[in-house]
Amino acid sequence: MRHLIISLAVILWPFSASAFDIEERVVFGAESNPQTVRVISTGDVRVFEPMINGFLAENPTVTVDYTVVSSSELMKAISIDKAAFDVAISSAMDLQTKLANDGFTAPYSSQATEPLPEWARWRQDVFAFTQEPAAVVLSKDAFAGLPMPQSRQDLISLLRQYPDRFRGKIGTYDLRDSGLGYLFATQDSRTSEVYWRLTEVMGALDAKLYCCSSNMINDVASGKLAIAYNVLGSYALSRADKDRFEVMLPTDFTTVMMRTALIPQNAQNKDLAEPFVDYLLQVAWNNTGQTSQQPYDSTATLAGKENSLRRIRLGPGLLIFLDEYKKRSFLTAWENAILQE
Repeated sequence: MRHLIISLAVILWPFSASAFDIEERVVFGAESNPQTVRVISTGDVRVFEPMINGFLAENPTVTVDYTVVSSSELMKAISIDKAAFDVAISSAMDLQTKLANDGFTAPYSSQATEPLPEWARWRQDVFAFTQEPAAVVLSKDAFAGLPMPQSRQDLISLLRQYPDRFRGKIGTYDLRDSGLGYLFATQDSRTSEVYWRLTEVMGALDAKLYCCSSNMINDVASGKLAIAYNVLGSYALSRADKDRFEVMLPTDFTTVMMRTALIPQNAQNKDLAEPFVDYLLQVAWNNTGQTSQQPYDSTATLAGKENSLRRIRLGPGLLIFLDEYKKRSFLTAWENAILQE
């Protein structure tokens, strides 16, 4: 049994004078269970539910209290509000690395964490359990009669050739609010200058700015948008209405994010947090194909595309663009390109 609690308001935690915004909260498991592991996550409930149910099947006396927030709000909850979550899961690898670097994580080592490749963990604090590509979602109706683009340059050419068709119908992250969007953008910019050319073209066509992948994909599926740039491919591919759009992994380069888990330093139930993290890692690294327990598995999606993949590596290099001066400079350049006011 699960009990659903939805709130778009601010949740005030009794142990803190601060507050952070949540998107959704769901409690999984029987009310009578004696133990609860509290998870804060950027992962949508719809996509993450099978993995939680898999964990509960192996731990039937445990309840999972699952709170969904944006990556920026997760950072605030752990580092400013000191909210007592037991596990923090985020798609923003840089912010997770900063939490560890700034002393907000509890080191952990087990038979599940030790075998991870170096690029999939940082120290004994941050652990990757997915590989998820940043994708471009394209409405089939909007592109009717046109060739589907395969690269960023293809997309630029089509936007320049048919500006009236795509004006006001392009969506991308608002980097001022989205930690994941900022991570993708900074990594794209390090790989190729084509990112800035595409951003300027999208800005000239009145691109719409979003907080989240799901909202952008919803608007492509409904016809409100023709293009959603840099959304999570795993979210698009897991939808029931995916026949309405194409999911394009750019052939010039595809940025691949790794979703990570960590145990906050002030976790109240480390004895439950540890097996939960172990479960995520065991499912992720022991399975080679998509299963009901691993909704984010991208093995099949990424197969045969190794030459174009640009995996974001965990480590202190991710902190570069979190430097206050660098972040301000990057956002100023981005605002000039995308807003063009």
